[in-house]
Amino acid sequence: MGDPIYIADSRDVRSVPLDGLTLIYHAPSGMTHIVAPPAPEILEALDAGPADPAELLRRLRARFEFEGEDAIHARLEELEASGLVRRG
Repeated sequence: MGDPIYIADSRDVRSVPLDGLTLIYHAPSGMTHIVAPPAPEILEALDAGPADPAELLRRLRARFEFEGEDAIHARLEELEASGLVRRG
């Protein structure tokens, strides 16, 4: 079985960059999250549609200098735990 597919619904999220961090308001939960890179970049990459970690890495590397192959799974787990992404 392959890696899970992750989904982020950007219609329900508002983000504001702030001094190297990003504030993200998640409307369904009513919560505001403070995240550091690469979380905002991952969410931006998911704006193009659902993706597994390998596809996310391709999208991130196409737009950013991203060397987080080992870290992508951990960041996705954190984003999932916060409710900002879900498995599809």
